[in-house]
Amino acid sequence: MSKKMTESMGPFKALIDVQTKMLEELTRHQMDCTNSCIEATIQQTKELTKCQTPSDLVTLQQAYAKELEETLNSASAHNMKALQEAREEIEKITAEGFNGFMPK
Repeated sequence: MSKKMTESMGPFKALIDVQTKMLEELTRHQMDCTNSCIEATIQQTKELTKCQTPSDLVTLQQAYAKELEETLNSASAHNMKALQEAREEIEKITAEGFNGFMPK
């Protein structure tokens, strides 16, 4: 009975493992994104002192906005990839779990 119970909990453990892996990856990507944004802000602040004209300031702000946009787009792509991979793994585990209930 205990062996059957352990076997039946296998898919649930696998689902928890997939979710844990996904959350760890998402957290890592978010931390990387936050660090990149902070570094870009610090760099932009340093560059502000070099601006001589309003045109310099506009150019600096445009470069800063572009860098942030690229960082956020990259983070979004990584997040979507992690979510897609987790969804595929969960679908596989679920299908295998349901196959165990199908008559042979």
